[in-house]
Amino acid sequence: MAGSQNGRHTIILLQNTPSRATRTFMDYDSIGQAMDGICGLYERKLKEINPSLRNLSYDITDLYNFMDGFVDMSALVYEHSMNAYLPYDRQWIKQKAFTHLKRLANGGR
Repeated sequence: MAGSQNGRHTIILLQNTPSRATRTFMDYDSIGQAMDGICGLYERKLKEINPSLRNLSYDITDLYNFMDGFVDMSALVYEHSMNAYLPYDRQWIKQKAFTHLKRLANGGR
Protein backbone atom coordinates (compact mmCIF):
# COMPACT_ATOMS: atom_id res chain seq x y z
CA MET A 1 0.00 0.00 0.00
CA ALA A 2 2.79 2.43 0.85
CA GLY A 3 4.30 1.87 -2.57
CA SER A 4 1.07 2.78 -4.31
CA GLN A 5 1.04 6.09 -2.45
CA ASN A 6 4.51 7.14 -3.60
CA GLY A 7 4.60 9.58 -6.46
CA ARG A 8 0.88 10.37 -6.27
CA HIS A 9 0.75 14.15 -6.30
CA THR A 10 -1.69 15.22 -3.57
CA ILE A 11 -3.41 18.55 -3.09
CA ILE A 12 -5.04 19.27 0.28
CA LEU A 13 -7.84 21.83 0.03
CA LEU A 14 -8.70 23.75 3.22
CA GLN A 15 -11.22 26.37 4.23
CA ASN A 16 -10.89 27.84 7.75
CA THR A 17 -14.15 29.81 7.99
CA PRO A 18 -17.36 30.16 5.98
CA SER A 19 -15.70 33.04 4.12
CA ARG A 20 -14.49 31.97 0.68
CA ALA A 21 -11.47 34.22 1.25
CA THR A 22 -10.07 31.62 3.68
CA ARG A 23 -9.80 28.92 1.04
CA THR A 24 -6.27 27.67 0.56
CA PHE A 25 -4.38 24.61 -0.60
CA MET A 26 -1.17 22.73 0.08
CA ASP A 27 0.40 20.42 -2.48
CA TYR A 28 2.72 17.47 -1.95
CA ASP A 29 4.53 14.88 -4.02
CA SER A 30 2.84 11.94 -2.24
CA ILE A 31 -0.02 11.03 0.07
CA GLY A 32 2.47 10.37 2.89
CA GLN A 33 4.01 13.83 2.53
CA ALA A 34 0.51 15.32 2.58
CA MET A 35 -0.25 13.53 5.86
CA ASP A 36 3.06 14.83 7.28
CA GLY A 37 2.00 18.31 6.14
CA ILE A 38 -1.35 18.11 7.92
CA CYS A 39 0.35 16.87 11.11
CA GLY A 40 2.88 19.71 10.80
CA LEU A 41 0.05 22.23 10.44
CA TYR A 42 -1.52 20.89 13.64
CA GLU A 43 1.82 20.87 15.47
CA ARG A 44 2.45 24.52 14.51
CA LYS A 45 -1.00 25.37 15.87
CA LEU A 46 -0.18 23.57 19.14
CA LYS A 47 3.11 25.48 19.44
CA GLU A 48 1.24 28.74 18.81
CA ILE A 49 -1.21 27.94 21.62
CA ASN A 50 1.49 26.56 23.99
CA PRO A 51 4.69 28.49 23.18
CA SER A 52 6.45 27.45 26.42
CA LEU A 53 6.12 23.70 25.85
CA ARG A 54 9.26 22.08 24.50
CA ASN A 55 7.74 18.69 23.74
CA LEU A 56 4.33 18.39 22.18
CA SER A 57 2.23 15.26 22.33
CA TYR A 58 -1.21 14.50 20.97
CA ASP A 59 -3.31 11.53 20.04
CA ILE A 60 -5.30 10.76 16.91
CA THR A 61 -8.50 12.16 18.45
CA ASP A 62 -6.81 15.54 18.90
CA LEU A 63 -5.69 15.50 15.27
CA TYR A 64 -9.21 14.51 14.12
CA ASN A 65 -10.71 17.38 16.15
CA PHE A 66 -8.25 19.76 14.48
CA MET A 67 -9.32 18.47 11.06
CA ASP A 68 -12.99 18.84 12.01
CA GLY A 69 -12.31 22.49 12.88
CA PHE A 70 -12.05 23.34 9.19
CA VAL A 71 -15.24 24.38 7.41
CA ASP A 72 -14.03 22.27 4.50
CA MET A 73 -11.17 19.83 4.03
CA SER A 74 -10.66 17.56 1.06
CA ALA A 75 -7.94 16.07 -1.08
CA LEU A 76 -7.22 15.67 -4.76
CA VAL A 77 -4.90 12.75 -5.51
CA TYR A 78 -3.36 12.17 -8.92
CA GLU A 79 -4.22 8.80 -10.41
CA HIS A 80 -1.62 7.94 -13.06
CA SER A 81 -3.75 5.29 -14.78
CA MET A 82 -6.52 7.83 -15.41
CA ASN A 83 -4.27 10.84 -15.93
CA ALA A 84 -6.60 12.75 -13.59
CA TYR A 85 -7.04 13.89 -9.99
CA LEU A 86 -9.54 11.98 -7.88
CA PRO A 87 -11.38 13.78 -5.04
CA TYR A 88 -11.43 12.46 -1.46
CA ASP A 89 -13.28 13.74 1.59
CA ARG A 90 -12.28 14.54 5.16
CA GLN A 91 -13.01 10.96 6.34
CA TRP A 92 -10.56 9.60 3.77
CA ILE A 93 -7.92 12.09 4.95
CA LYS A 94 -8.49 11.02 8.58
CA GLN A 95 -8.11 7.36 7.64
CA LYS A 96 -4.91 8.04 5.67
CA ALA A 97 -3.51 10.14 8.55
CA PHE A 98 -4.22 7.32 11.01
CA THR A 99 -2.58 4.71 8.77
CA HIS A 100 0.40 7.00 8.15
CA LEU A 101 0.96 7.77 11.85
CA LYS A 102 0.56 4.10 12.77
CA ARG A 103 3.21 3.18 10.19
CA LEU A 104 5.56 5.85 11.59
CA ALA A 105 4.96 4.66 15.17
CA ASN A 106 5.94 1.16 14.09
CA GLY A 107 9.22 2.44 12.68
CA GLY A 108 8.20 2.37 9.01
CA ARG A 109 8.28 5.21 6.52
